Amino acid sequence: MFEFLVQRAAISVVTLFVISMVVFTGVRMIPGDPARVMAGTDADAAGIEAIREKYGLSDPIALQYLRWVGLALRGDLGHSIRTRQSVIDTVAMKLPITIELAFLSLLIAVGIAIPAGVLAAVRRNTLWDMLASGASLSGVSIPNFWLGIMLILFFSVQLGWLPASGFVPIWESPLDNLRRMIMPAFVLGTALAAVLMRQTRNSMIEVMSADYIRTAYSKGLASRAVVFRHAIRNSLIPVVTILGLQMGALMSGAVVTEQIFVVPGFGRLIVESVFTRDYPLVQGVVLITASSYVLINLLVDVSYSLLNPRIRIGGTARES
Repeated sequence: MFEFLVQRAAISVVTLFVISMVVFTGVRMIPGDPARVMAGTDADAAGIEAIREKYGLSDPIALQYLRWVGLALRGDLGHSIRTRQSVIDTVAMKLPITIELAFLSLLIAVGIAIPAGVLAAVRRNTLWDMLASGASLSGVSIPNFWLGIMLILFFSVQLGWLPASGFVPIWESPLDNLRRMIMPAFVLGTALAAVLMRQTRNSMIEVMSADYIRTAYSKGLASRAVVFRHAIRNSLIPVVTILGLQMGALMSGAVVTEQIFVVPGFGRLIVESVFTRDYPLVQGVVLITASSYVLINLLVDVSYSLLNPRIRIGGTARES
């Protein structure tokens, strides 16, 4: 297990190094002059050149990259061009909002997908299976922005039950926080649930046809015991893989969803930083996002051994 973690950590470090180079180079290809943005529209040529010298924008790209990486390793991602605030402080304010939104979305997705997928597999080719499959197809096909607008029109405009937009910190009012986060969480959660439900159903069908499941039935075990004690646990392994991969889609979906519901989270911060050509903020946000993806994938790999001890880790199989 230790060798496996060291190997995965080494791969993660190399991956982050490559991502940092791609991010730094890609940001430099965004149209516009960061020095002119920092100086303002009324600045003269001398002022713009002074800013370039101050922030090292006239140096070769390789030197700028090494300087940025050196500071990043010490926890300094620079300061926002637009707000002059530290990138770390800005992310620290925005990221918890998106993490809360993602957590609520995951609760909704798992709460819908796992029971529906198991039910569709156990009652395969019945009305329940067709209803679950139809709901899954609808969830994948409906765009997030359309569903978000429809929810606002129905629950906010027509019924007046929920606020259409805005955000209230959970420590100020948990109820108001939930009332403002439930609709964006539902938008993201249903899209993720559609993918997870199909994977859960397919995985359960495959597991239910395995020899050890037939053996369990032949021993006289009740169907509920076979499903809950044997089938579900083994069927969750590919579901966990899909869940880890879908975290990236959850973050990209949050960009649109946070714009629709005016949630001041991490996704909205990405959009604003790109539109304002805030290069230090774009670099910091993308690097932190990539680090999160790498960490999630590492946790997914480790979770395999917890769900099924027979899975090979580090080239050796555990003894049962």
